[in-house]
Parts: sequence; C-alpha cells; structure tokens
Amino acid sequence: MRVMVFAPHPDDEILGCGGTLAAHAEAGDSVTVVYMTSGDAGSRYIPKEQLGPIREREALKACSLLGITDLVFLRNPDSYLSHDTDNLLSLTNLIRNKQPDYIYLPHQHDAHKDHIVTYELVVEARTRAAEPWFQEHPGEPWKVSLALAYEVWTPIQRFSRVVDITPYIDKKIAALTLHRSQLLELRYDEAVRSLNRYRGIMTGKGEYCECFQII
Repeated sequence: MRVMVFAPHPDDEILGCGGTLAAHAEAGDSVTVVYMTSGDAGSRYIPKEQLGPIREREALKACSLLGITDLVFLRNPDSYLSHDTDNLLSLTNLIRNKQPDYIYLPHQHDAHKDHIVTYELVVEARTRAAEPWFQEHPGEPWKVSLALAYEVWTPIQRFSRVVDITPYIDKKIAALTLHRSQLLELRYDEAVRSLNRYRGIMTGKGEYCECFQII
C-alpha cells in the first residue's frame, strides 16, 4: 500500500497519526510525508531563518524513527499558508506522481488556520488528481481510495475510524520528543498521550487509539 500524509507543520503528522503511520511502515507500506510549511513561526525565541531548517532536521529524525524516509518540504510561510494556484498544482501533481492509496490530512475544523487551509487544498487536489480535465497537471489521473482526517488542535466530534495504536504509542512519543524545539514551548507529548489514552478508553478499541474522519 502507498500512503501519503499532509502535515501543515513538522510534528503534526506524528501528533495526529504517528501511531498509525508507524503501523503502516512496519507493514511495509510506502509512506510519504508532505510538509506544507517548515514551521518557522513555531518559537518565541529562535529566529525564523534558523527555526525552519531546525524543524526540518527534527522531522527527518522523527520520521526515521517511525521507519519513514520519503519527506517533501514545500516551505510555505508558517501561519500564512495560502489556498493558491501554486500549492494546488504542487499537491495535485504529488498525488498523481506518488499515486497513494490512502491519504491523511488535518480535519476541517482543526483550530489553526494552516490546518484548515491544508484540508481545503488536499481535498481539492484529490478531486483534481482523479479528473482528466486539467492540462496543467502531467501524468495520468489517479483516484485516491481513502482519505482520513486526523486531529491535532481540536478533537474530532464525529469520527468514523478508530485505530488501536497501543503497540506503537511509545514509538510515537519517542518520535515526537525529537521535535525538541517545540517541546520547549508546549508539552505536546503529554497532551497527545492523554488524548490517545482518552480515545482508547472512550471507544473501547484499545489502550491507546487514534481517531479519524473518513472524507
């Protein structure tokens, strides 16, 4: 299986679906992570021109721990992500080139503007990639079988898929701790472990779970 995950910032893919991605990698699936920005606005102390490269290096290390090595950095400005022609072309072409069976993306109501714009771009790119009408997109049309929206800032109110990540929770948290520049600001590791534990208890599907909305 070929899997593609779209992350507004480095670490969002781990927060939202890191356990599920670890399971994909362990199963031998091909996983590509596409970062819309490099997260250069993610610190009050580190200058932007330094933080972007730092966060890209953190992403490489964290994904490597999960068994993922195919990373794409689009380097849009953090917190200014735009639903524009260039981004739509890039995402549509990536979907056609990589031909993923599954894609993961932030959900529609995640409380960060970059997450909402990422959702809108990916949903439209998925539709365009499957249609034959756009001459500006090279390659043959490709239809993605399944799109799954993950949660980061705002829990999904109505989820339609639950994945038991109990065997991968420690690896997920270990990967997240490699995003050291971010844990200086907020303890995302504690927050997401608690969220995944809550999901496990409330769904009864496992000790730790990740929840998704099928798009």
